[in-house]
Amino acid sequence: MICLALEFSSDRRSVALARGENILAEAVEQTPERKTNAFSLIEKVLADAKILREEIEVIAIGLGPGSYAGIRAAIALAQGWQLASGVKLIGISSADAIAAQAQAGKIFGTVNVVIDAQRGEFYQATWEISAAERKEISPLKIISAAEFGSLAPESCFGPAAGNILFPSATALIRLAAGKSDFAAGENLEPVYLREANFVKAVPARTF
Repeated sequence: MICLALEFSSDRRSVALARGENILAEAVEQTPERKTNAFSLIEKVLADAKILREEIEVIAIGLGPGSYAGIRAAIALAQGWQLASGVKLIGISSADAIAAQAQAGKIFGTVNVVIDAQRGEFYQATWEISAAERKEISPLKIISAAEFGSLAPESCFGPAAGNILFPSATALIRLAAGKSDFAAGENLEPVYLREANFVKAVPARTF
């Protein structure tokens, strides 16, 4: 099965293309601004892999947490693709991708995945990782800067950690391989742990 992966949740955006778990091509960009040249990245991997758009059967999307604009862009692109061609979609946590990359990089033991949540807060999940197993022992949650500071620095990995590790499209592909929990595009949502917070507008006065 040919899978395209879109990971736009951090400052390091990436697109990858694979047949099964065999990575055919990857394109990466990293700039201070969180804008994504999504179509040029996609065109590059298609050209490098010599694959036509029509051959893509699955799109894996990094759902974050992270850059809300980047994640929304990836979801919108995947939604449009599904409407146009009926391609299957699968959403994957970008935090899970970071943990998978840690395991692939032989980072074993207790690993804290840390992602900037803005407002002086951080997304954090704890994994126990060995060569044979990757087990989440504390699910993703929002912690304060003080709580982040109390974690052992050597155990922290992610875009916001001292040990910088960005989620990648290739990790998404490997996590998506063999999965069958595909989703309709309209059901894909960014991983966002905060409750929606808005103020209802005051009705206009009538005279």
